[in-house]
Amino acid sequence: QIQLVESGGGLVQAGGSLRLACTISGSIFSINSLGWYRQAPGKQRELVASITSGGSTNYADSVQGRFTISRNDARNAVYLQMNSLKPEDTAVYYCNVRGYGLDRMARDYWGQGTQVTVSS
Repeated sequence: QIQLVESGGGLVQAGGSLRLACTISGSIFSINSLGWYRQAPGKQRELVASITSGGSTNYADSVQGRFTISRNDARNAVYLQMNSLKPEDTAVYYCNVRGYGLDRMARDYWGQGTQVTVSS
């Protein structure tokens, strides 16, 4: 079992920047990908960005060119640098780990979420 703890959310004006961090603790058999999702009020949770164990990245069209996902395996952490923030980026952001647990079952692990609010 692993635990994910997000940090770095907050209130920022449009055009500003925030950096989210997610630290991962505990044991897991293997990790396929790390990612950030978000959920705005009244909307479904959506993928923002992901990075595979091989380093390949994927971004939602709405954040392409503004957000950057990165990982630091030595620190068991994944980050999301968010630049040129827009009011529509306002949401709760969740860290995700997709992989195999110690029981070799495919699993999705989630953090508790961190609020990002962008004012116009």
